[in-house]
Amino acid sequence: MLKVAVQPYMPYTAVRGQDLVGIDSEILQAVAKKLNLKLEPQVTDFSGMLGNVQARRVDISIGGIAWSKERQAQGLFTDPPYYSPPAMAVHGDKQYATVANLEGLPLGTVTGYVWVKSIEAIPGAKLHAYPDAQGVFNDLSAGRIQVGFLDPLLIIYTQQKRPDMRFSTRYLTAPTDDEVKKQAAYEYLRPYMTSFYIPKEEPKLEQAVSQAIRGMYANGEMAALIKKYGGDAQQFLKPSPWMAQQRRGVDRPAGWQPPSL
Repeated sequence: MLKVAVQPYMPYTAVRGQDLVGIDSEILQAVAKKLNLKLEPQVTDFSGMLGNVQARRVDISIGGIAWSKERQAQGLFTDPPYYSPPAMAVHGDKQYATVANLEGLPLGTVTGYVWVKSIEAIPGAKLHAYPDAQGVFNDLSAGRIQVGFLDPLLIIYTQQKRPDMRFSTRYLTAPTDDEVKKQAAYEYLRPYMTSFYIPKEEPKLEQAVSQAIRGMYANGEMAALIKKYGGDAQQFLKPSPWMAQQRRGVDRPAGWQPPSL
């Protein structure tokens, strides 16, 4: 039995009845089938997803979790099931192509998400942090914030379900290497690695899940799931050049390569 912490966060994760649904859920279900494990979902919020792993109250957390040095110090990350391009939910039909375009604006994200530090680093930007994504969308629709930073499939999913909320999906031009060197917090305004999060005491579980994830890249299962949930496999399943270096010598060996199409 594998205890799984999730938050209601479609199209990534949710629990309907006793069943896990969403793209991360379907990936983990495929992994669990390969490992002959049953899943026991536990619903929490994002902070609980991280904290429950760190306290060993669950065996794994899933749902658009970004890899970071800080988080890996307190838990284990699997190899990325997919990568997340820098998407923005933008009030109305406005265009904000670069980080410079965001200066001085009210910007929103969810408390604990990697974009909190990024927003705080943008000159003059005003951070609005919410307990969940719905708060971001509500204030975005009302014009209290101009841009919301959330996971890309969630933005696409919500835009399709709620056209009355009057926001559009935009992709930020990723900061350059030089810009990130000058301001490290801009790292998460670039594509980032998602991963499943596992207690530090369970390295064998992490290795088994990572191996199963790589198998899903190889046999086409991962590409099929990305397409099912509205994503482009070329965007979501090919790592950016700098990603390998981020994890080498931190939680991966020197020769590690992230999975790719």
